[in-house]
Amino acid sequence: MHLLTPKKSTLVGTWNVRTMFQAGKAATIAKEMVHYNLSVLGLGETRWTQSGEVNLPSGQSVIYSDHEEDGANHTEGVAIMMTKETRKALIAWEPISSRLITASFRTNNRIVKAHIIQCYAPTNDAVDDVKARFYDSLNHLRGRVGARDFIILMGDFNAKIGGRNEGYEEVMGKHGVGKMNENGEMFVETCGNNNLIIGGSVFLHKTKHKTTWVSPDRYRKPNRSHLYL
Repeated sequence: MHLLTPKKSTLVGTWNVRTMFQAGKAATIAKEMVHYNLSVLGLGETRWTQSGEVNLPSGQSVIYSDHEEDGANHTEGVAIMMTKETRKALIAWEPISSRLITASFRTNNRIVKAHIIQCYAPTNDAVDDVKARFYDSLNHLRGRVGARDFIILMGDFNAKIGGRNEGYEEVMGKHGVGKMNENGEMFVETCGNNNLIIGGSVFLHKTKHKTTWVSPDRYRKPNRSHLYL
């Protein structure tokens, strides 16, 4: 089996689920995955401690990564949910931290692999050391990917990139929302250093389709989740 082939579209998504440490939540997410016909669904803020793989009754497989120490709090966490067919294309996966997980898949080209990195970045007000460790790990992962291989970097980066792309034309388009914040600057710089394009900013969409989070007072916040190619 192959994840990417020229004869078949492969739909990939990412979702900050807020928690999977809740009865029935994994099953609900699996149903949504089927509804949108996704082959791969990256998950953020899963809150499943430690790391491992789970096969769901609905047929999907979940690989996950979080805090490894015994008695750790149910915070952060990342995972990748796959269909049965996608699981057959999986070559290897690695739990990096509570904020990063990576998986490699076969493609129809035997010398090209597809790599998916699912992220859950620190918030904009996190201390600088926490942010630096996250981006250092992310850059290290990106550096391990072969020059011929295909990479998808996705997840909740807690970043606002805005709609002005002066100086970043090769990284992002003009269709972001809000105003770039500190996390956005770090994120755009990382994409530039790694030859990645912020896909959601390239094409024109309605604002309601570009925002991914609503605050308790119902004020719609700018896009924080992104998919990069």
